[in-house]
Amino acid sequence: MAPVPYRILFVRHGETDYNAEGRLQGQRDIPLNGRGRAQAAAIGRALAKALPEAIAALEAAEAFVASPLIRTRQTMELARASLGLAPERYGLEPALKELTFGDWEGLTWPQVAKRDPAGARAREADKWNFAPPGGESYAMLAARLQPWLESLKADGFVVSHGGVARALMTLIAGVSPQAAENADIWQGRAILFAGGGLRWIG
Repeated sequence: MAPVPYRILFVRHGETDYNAEGRLQGQRDIPLNGRGRAQAAAIGRALAKALPEAIAALEAAEAFVASPLIRTRQTMELARASLGLAPERYGLEPALKELTFGDWEGLTWPQVAKRDPAGARAREADKWNFAPPGGESYAMLAARLQPWLESLKADGFVVSHGGVARALMTLIAGVSPQAAENADIWQGRAILFAGGGLRWIG
């Protein structure tokens, strides 16, 4: 796709019990745990210090948007409170939902390998294009995100998911699928997508 001319400040949701247990969340609606709530508040404080003028401009433009899942909404509201902003003043975007792992959701990777060894091997061989039974691949997620990206008309502040971050790395920053699919997407930090690249904040 054509280069995205706008800056996107991206935050992954904070930790959930599923994250702590190594379970595949996908589109299951799992809330933040205590550590996740602390991470969400901390990234708000970090961004208030690092990018105060950008945050003010984004707020003036009503440019805050989140995935509709509860863990992203909680992260957004805690981060906004730490930024000194009204917690619930943001929009929801269904395209920003995490990819779904289909029949694998709720399982740990060892459980997936035991229950569906052929599927686990197929995913390891081509993680970007493999879709679990009833689920999505990263390639499918990127295709889902592209119309939303093309609809952007200004800079934005996004709270979403690890898979979404990996897809945006390829769509915005030119990261190869092979690099993006294995990238660490840290909780409690932010990614600034700008000028065809990316950098971490916090």
